[in-house]
Amino acid sequence: MASGSAIRGSRVGAGPMGEAERGDTAPRQRVTYWCANRHETRPSFAIDAQIPDSWDCPRCGLPASVDSGNPPPVPRNEPYKTHLAYVKERRTDEEARQILEEALQQLRARVSRGEIIL
Repeated sequence: MASGSAIRGSRVGAGPMGEAERGDTAPRQRVTYWCANRHETRPSFAIDAQIPDSWDCPRCGLPASVDSGNPPPVPRNEPYKTHLAYVKERRTDEEARQILEEALQQLRARVSRGEIIL
């Protein structure tokens, strides 16, 4: 016994003539971009659209440009820095020793006053 589905093989929104029912598409142009890994990407743009200088390569994710002989360089990834690394960039070892000594003096003073019990 056959299934009662009369719309087998069609999609929701698909009309009897497909694209013609929705109207004509805008005139398009294809632009070729190359990444540092020499991947070629060809997205299409409307004729009157502003063409971007760079495009992300869908294969490797690197930036690509229209100049095949001079693709954009691979971006440098900065390593993750901890809070301590940022502090060490701002302070010298001598400044760190002074700050530590001041903090220890304040702590010892609070202990001697009985504010803190160790």
